[in-house]
Amino acid sequence: LFLLSEKDNLSLDAIAKELDCNFKTISEHTKKLVNAGLLNKTYRGREVSHSLSPYGRRFITFIMTF
Repeated sequence: LFLLSEKDNLSLDAIAKELDCNFKTISEHTKKLVNAGLLNKTYRGREVSHSLSPYGRRFITFIMTF
């Protein structure tokens, strides 16, 4: 979530590279975050980009207060 608050509209590949994690792991976690309403998925042809939802932005703002 913090990565997407700094860099919006990232693909799964870009997220995996930035976090140095396995693609499948990132895929599973982003799926859960989308289902929780924290992330949005945008389809652009064959590319899928991920960004924070408005709820996700509020969540990050709340977390940053601690």
